[in-house]
Amino acid sequence: MTISLSDLGWSAHFMMQIEADDLETFTPARISQVHRTRLDALTVGGEASLITKSTDTTGDFAVGDWVLVNNDGQVVQLLDRLSVLRRKAAGPQSKPQLIGANVDVIFIVTSCNKDFNPARLERYLVLARAAEIQPVAVLTKADLTQDAAGFERRVQALDPMLPVLSLDARNKEQADTLADWWRAGQTAALLGSSGVGKTTLLNSLGDMDVLTMGIREDDAKGRHTTTARGLYSIAGGRWLIDTPGMRELGLHDVAEGVDAVFADLVGLAANCRFNNCNHEDEPGCAVQEAIASGDLDPDRLKRWQKLEREERHNNETIAEARRRNRDRGRYIKRISSERMAMKGRPPK
Repeated sequence: MTISLSDLGWSAHFMMQIEADDLETFTPARISQVHRTRLDALTVGGEASLITKSTDTTGDFAVGDWVLVNNDGQVVQLLDRLSVLRRKAAGPQSKPQLIGANVDVIFIVTSCNKDFNPARLERYLVLARAAEIQPVAVLTKADLTQDAAGFERRVQALDPMLPVLSLDARNKEQADTLADWWRAGQTAALLGSSGVGKTTLLNSLGDMDVLTMGIREDDAKGRHTTTARGLYSIAGGRWLIDTPGMRELGLHDVAEGVDAVFADLVGLAANCRFNNCNHEDEPGCAVQEAIASGDLDPDRLKRWQKLEREERHNNETIAEARRRNRDRGRYIKRISSERMAMKGRPPK
């Protein structure tokens, strides 16, 4: 089977970044998997294993990236992305971790059982809105509940304009309805926690047999099956990025996404009497008035405030973080000294 650059997702956006003779010297390649010391990629000539320049690491690249490669299989240029998905990397430092690049639509997958979590859904929505990528909510295990419509209403309560699909991920005919959301040459990404059916959807869409595992019956929480992000070919010339389950999704540099997902609260806050209103017990608080009238769920306010605090914390500069830690250290030292003095012991 012959495959072209456009089949892989190449477009004028990428062509405009290179010189005309670059295609004679270098090979365009699309990253399909990122490993610790190498990159797997797809080219018109087939699969390839790539290495980075000494000044780069594989962490600088995302599944879905377009790169130019020399004859030695070394990446010489990373092309500017159309879109990029990133989250906060694990650990105390606020560093971004790349999830995927050049994505056209995000399927946010959750299930119709006890694992359904509005706060987690909002986090994925924030991620999608910040990246300016169309999100679609996919409710799996709809065949195992008598209230799939109820789960749909709970999703649309978060965003009335969000498309919602309910299905049995094992049913190929139902899974194929996702294909209406992206066309040949475009790329979708599956996001969601473990056990919600992402890999099952991948199997149904791509006629594959990627390993899947069941969920724990006591809490309906899943077990990790996908261990690395990968770019897969789907029927109709489409591409799909499958990702490992992310139960904890730290956010990084998503202020615009938070505002977009909580646009109703942002609008209400603009009508508060005081610009610095904390939306607690201040007079003239439009947010609290909406809660009192039953127009706003107080839990939604708490989730918004939590994401706002997290966004500010994760995006503080290194200097700010050091100052905060230094001030905290001084505070702890002062409290310790005061306690020692109260006990009649000299402070250390």
